[in-house]
Amino acid sequence: MTIETLTLGENHFFTNCYLVSEGKECLVIDPGFQPETVLAALEERGRVLEAILLTHGHFDHVGGVKALADATGCRVFLHPADLTLPPALSAGKLYYTDAFSDGQELTLAGLTFRVLHTPGHTQGSVCLIFQDVIFSGDTLFADSCGRTDLPGGSRYNMVNSLARLAGLPGDPAVYPGHGQATTLDRERKFNPYLRALS
Repeated sequence: MTIETLTLGENHFFTNCYLVSEGKECLVIDPGFQPETVLAALEERGRVLEAILLTHGHFDHVGGVKALADATGCRVFLHPADLTLPPALSAGKLYYTDAFSDGQELTLAGLTFRVLHTPGHTQGSVCLIFQDVIFSGDTLFADSCGRTDLPGGSRYNMVNSLARLAGLPGDPAVYPGHGQATTLDRERKFNPYLRALS
């Protein structure tokens, strides 16, 4: 599995967008801004976009969705609990074609992954588990976790979601929605929010 990171946005809204592929067909996770940059990257690498996977519905993660979907005809997956987000946080009406559900296993672009519903940052936040890799959106960061003070956020739900992640087996790589990649073992040892669970 090949993972490429595009850091999209400006000012303080820098979001990690991931291109994930096994062959020619590709998945894009969280195309927050600059759809033209994502399209150029796909063309340069000879990739065909099969689906967009959204870890949650905040504008800095979904801003490029409609333009990419219009240009490629790809499917767009979102957890429907985020349809309750205020338009100011989701850049208007959220566009999607398919709904995620907790525990769902999907195979797209030749890659199989599992959906873990991890509310806390938003009601519909999810983490996506591919083999030994977790795409954690804004649930888990290196040394931190997502904020819970915005509409749809919940500190109680975040604690429960972090406990689910901490309890996963092994030491998968963690690719968050912002900042540097990490590993689950590192976060179990050093992340104060995960350490507080023990």
